[in-house]
Amino acid sequence: MPRSIWKGVMSFGMVAIPVRLYLATESSSKVSFNLLCPEHRSRIKNKRYCVEGDHEVAWGDVVRGYEYEKGNYVELTDEDLEKLPLRSSKAIDITGFIKDEELPGALYYQSAYYLEPEKSAEKPYALLNKTLAKTGRVAIAKFALRDRERLVSVRPQDGALLMNTLHWPDEIRSTEDLDVPEDVKVSPAELKMAENLVGMMATEFEPSEYKDEYKQAILKLVEAKVQKKEIIEAPEPEAETTVVDLMSALKASVEKAKKSGAKSKSVSSGSSSRTARKKAS
Repeated sequence: MPRSIWKGVMSFGMVAIPVRLYLATESSSKVSFNLLCPEHRSRIKNKRYCVEGDHEVAWGDVVRGYEYEKGNYVELTDEDLEKLPLRSSKAIDITGFIKDEELPGALYYQSAYYLEPEKSAEKPYALLNKTLAKTGRVAIAKFALRDRERLVSVRPQDGALLMNTLHWPDEIRSTEDLDVPEDVKVSPAELKMAENLVGMMATEFEPSEYKDEYKQAILKLVEAKVQKKEIIEAPEPEAETTVVDLMSALKASVEKAKKSGAKSKSVSSGSSSRTARKKAS
């Protein structure tokens, strides 16, 4: 069981729910590299260095400062931050419930965390969970985590409550400065063909079907280098047929999708028949 990173109270109205907070994701699939000295092939270390005093500073001696004007800082200690008059520093304070579709997650979502109830709070936790699921609502709250106050959402997820940290509205950049096309005319025939293509490529999201191919390729490359084997090169991409206009591209895409669909059905039926034969035997 992973360790909780925070414990406190989540509240809505007069209902208080003692909870523990856990990271909902991990970066184990990320490939990390070390920086090496080109001469000695040894690992490079990053040092905290004070230019004014011409000396290195140990991490335990570093102090937190806020630059209130150019070159001038005011020091802030952990005790100062703990005394901030914020309810969110002690609790996840739910301020309201919104419709799921009202939250543009693609822009606002940041990190994900699971909320687990303390044994004494299982009933109010279940009550909130079931109520959110039944009403289709998402709880919005404020919560202080790691030295800053955050806007968060809480929703049901596979029997648990999932908390997402959100960007503040003033952190969202406007699209007004983008050079996006306006009033571009699309013919009904092009639109219909594109709709057909989307329909043919429609699928359900199955996370298990998606693999981190970059990580696997890196590991194979590392193994080849360690074993002094021949380095595996990437296969040449399929040659694409040059298309002269949008409609031709759409038609070619539809034909390709049809062939891919036929292949998938053939493979699926083949595996199904093999499974049936195994069961019969």
